[in-house]
Amino acid sequence: MPERSVTRATRTAVPVALLAAGLLLSGCGTGQGPAAAPAKPSAPAKAAEPAKSTAPAKEATAAPAGSLGGPGTACALPFSFSLAEDWQPKAIENPEDPEFAALTRQGPATVRCEVDAKPAGHIGYLRVWTAPKGLARPTLEAFVTAEKGSRKAVYADTKAGSLPAVQVVYEVHSELMDETKTERAFAVETADGKVVIVHLGGLDTEEHQAMRPAYELARSTLTAS
Repeated sequence: MPERSVTRATRTAVPVALLAAGLLLSGCGTGQGPAAAPAKPSAPAKAAEPAKSTAPAKEATAAPAGSLGGPGTACALPFSFSLAEDWQPKAIENPEDPEFAALTRQGPATVRCEVDAKPAGHIGYLRVWTAPKGLARPTLEAFVTAEKGSRKAVYADTKAGSLPAVQVVYEVHSELMDETKTERAFAVETADGKVVIVHLGGLDTEEHQAMRPAYELARSTLTAS
């Protein structure tokens, strides 16, 4: 229902002569002019706002709660690294079986182990892949190129523990879902010349960023098994 407009009644104007007479009467018999209006109190000084910090926000970190790769762990790998709390590792059964190559192979690499983030409250995996003898960067490039929808890959030299490594951050676009998400991985060469790739995916970019501390924990603690 449209609102009704309300018209306020106009008050009767005071005649100018009567108003003037009233002003004159207010000054009679006092011998003084109209009293001065009291001074208004000055507004209190505004407190200075605290200076905003310009220091960059600290990235979230994950505390180690186990390890993977060494003797007695879920996956036998050329390298070992620390696991974040509640992340559950599992070795891939028969990764060389050609019947499952579409699931276990990506470019030159074969998946050996996956660490499930669901028990930690996230949707995604940290996966470990191995590739035949070669250099870390070309192997990592071939690995990324083989992933359908990969694009905008940015590579950089880095460290995995104390070892030289190559890292990539890239996007994967799904035409079916019409969505794009972030993924990342790092590659390290083994003592016998093979390459190990540790990859972090995720349901979407938000999940990926939430899981990134576990990935950084693995990268920073990597050592030869």
